[in-house]
Amino acid sequence: MKICKLGKNIQEKFAHKYYEEIGIGIDFTARDLQASLKAKGLPWELAKGFDGSAPVGKFVDKSSFEDVQQIDFSLKKNGQLVQSGNTSDMIFKIDTIIAFVSQYFTLKKGDLIFTGTPKGVGPVVKGDLLEAFIGEMHLLTVKVR
Repeated sequence: MKICKLGKNIQEKFAHKYYEEIGIGIDFTARDLQASLKAKGLPWELAKGFDGSAPVGKFVDKSSFEDVQQIDFSLKKNGQLVQSGNTSDMIFKIDTIIAFVSQYFTLKKGDLIFTGTPKGVGPVVKGDLLEAFIGEMHLLTVKVR
């Protein structure tokens, strides 16, 4: 989701007022670097925060959805479905996540919160075409380079 106004220590009952749009992105991990860092007992945020590690697609007004806790999303790799999920499968609800994160970070307009990854994580190689969807809406295309 994309944060629409400044917030800190947001109560869960008010969290729905802090985002108006929902989008989809891909959260890449450099698994080789992650394994190396973990083996050394080091933090592995470098394996998550490299150039191009989190492409984001178009956003959709949340009012387009009947229930934000019932949104289907999916990822195709080279035309084949590799990931599929629904926001109802998330361990924590969107408003719970916003409230929790805002205890530690001041949320600012335009901040993005990625909420998780469904099963189906796998490697990508140069030339792969990734397409991400919310419901039937095609919102993101990434050509791996």
